[in-house]
Amino acid sequence: MFSFSLTTNGNSPAARGDAPRSIIALQGVTKSYKTAAGDYLVLKGIDLALEAGEFVSIVGKSGSGKTTLLNMISGIDRPTSGEVWVNNTALHKMSEGQMAHWRGSNLGIVFQFFQLLPTLSVLENIMLPMDFCGKIPFRERKQRALSLLDLVGLADQAYKLPLALSGGQQQRVAISRALANDPPVLIADEPTGNLDSKTAESVFELFHELAAQGKSVVIVTHDSSLASRTHRAILIADGEIVDAAALAGD
Repeated sequence: MFSFSLTTNGNSPAARGDAPRSIIALQGVTKSYKTAAGDYLVLKGIDLALEAGEFVSIVGKSGSGKTTLLNMISGIDRPTSGEVWVNNTALHKMSEGQMAHWRGSNLGIVFQFFQLLPTLSVLENIMLPMDFCGKIPFRERKQRALSLLDLVGLADQAYKLPLALSGGQQQRVAISRALANDPPVLIADEPTGNLDSKTAESVFELFHELAAQGKSVVIVTHDSSLASRTHRAILIADGEIVDAAALAGD
């Protein structure tokens, strides 16, 4: 399995006391959008801390703010007020250019609809984030991509185009791609929503394995049975966290 470090040195923000020590920390986060009827408040003073190695689910009804919360953690969207820290970095202070570069090394994002490039092979799709980020030495990229495919049981599909694979296989390729640059945090929006139950189970078990290795895994899900098997289920309603129960997990 691939090694990665979540430690901080003496000059890091966390070591100086400037940043929260949790790998993900939201402090007083609000988010509002301007509409014809006025400002619409989506998130209302969110405080949240997640640790390295935690597998956490965010659950709630449509419109509750769960996807917006996920977008705060991933830096896809910015808070109207409050602070968002991920891996000792203040996302709320970063420019778009800084954010794009930082995200490539620190976050793996798995989308519900895979977002694989159809004209690139499975192997090339996984190597692409390595090419953009430059974190993995060029000579190691192909072997790393093949190893990531082996991790999800798809090494024999490396040279096929994505559309030649089933939906479940494409999702596993998307997870491999999200792990390309060995990020400490993996984020997934409804990662099992388009999968059959057997494939969803295998994807879910993979998330548990990644958390056991020290990665922080955050998923949005409508499936309460899956949420009950994460370390913690964070229930959000009307833009507020109403419960963040610690669960037994698997």
